[in-house]
Amino acid sequence: MNTFSLILVIATIITGIAWIYDWRYRRPQRLAQCAQLAQSDPTFNRKKRRALMEPTGLLGQLASLFPIILLVFVFRSFIIEPFRIPSGSMMPTLLSGDFIAVTKWSYGIKNPLTNATWIRTDEPQRGDVIVFKYPEDPKVDYIKRVVGLPGDEITYRNKQIYIRRACSGSDNCPAPQPVPLQQVGTYSISEGLGFAENYVLASEQLGQEPHLTLINPRAPEFLAHYYRQDGEYLATWTVPEDHYFVMGDNRDNSRDSRFWGFVPRDYIIGRTVGIWLSLEFENDDGSILPAWLPSAIRFERLGGID
Repeated sequence: MNTFSLILVIATIITGIAWIYDWRYRRPQRLAQCAQLAQSDPTFNRKKRRALMEPTGLLGQLASLFPIILLVFVFRSFIIEPFRIPSGSMMPTLLSGDFIAVTKWSYGIKNPLTNATWIRTDEPQRGDVIVFKYPEDPKVDYIKRVVGLPGDEITYRNKQIYIRRACSGSDNCPAPQPVPLQQVGTYSISEGLGFAENYVLASEQLGQEPHLTLINPRAPEFLAHYYRQDGEYLATWTVPEDHYFVMGDNRDNSRDSRFWGFVPRDYIIGRTVGIWLSLEFENDDGSILPAWLPSAIRFERLGGID
């Protein structure tokens, strides 16, 4: 159950009842009073009429809030929901402190409380960056990139993804193909105490457009911690129906499907379409600003993502 969505539903119902009551019973009284004053008071004008028509009291204040709360509820539940990136698992595509916009209608119209799909509009595509409920703790939201679709066989070995795409019959199934991956540079990440780790910056193409990934050639693959699917070899997974295999772009610093399995379709919240705000939190020990205050706005990061 989405707690904030539940609060919005309750607030919408309460203010909606107040608005209906005010419109049906109190507003006619105010209209009658305005009509009476218009005939008896020569100084009665639009300004006075507007002030007289304003709802009053607690019930009136609740009624006034209804259009705003309804708009927020509809927009957040069915159109776009904002999220903040808390970690570096999607670097270099998304950085900690990025605020992203996630379209809620991309894959279907969903129940805002349970996230169950009412109407399917489209299917997640390989390469999409999605926000979803973490399967091991649905109260937590995760963001990763879709690597495997239902029926795909995914293998991850030596920092390389191999995909055997879903097929109808075993005799016609193609051999696993490596996902195109090409080094385009290096990427330095500060590890604290003045130490920086150099990563391989690579261009990878899962979908129609390439995207950037980070690979640490010195990091082990942690095969012993991989999710072991029944009937499959270690580091190979076959994606079940209505499930997806996801990975972070920061391949050696991401807890993803390699470690806990697949994302059920009904756990998907939406598709990430852009960054609407990016804040930098790099206040050092000598700064007068507390650590929770942003030190800068990264204007160059605003816009769409790959």
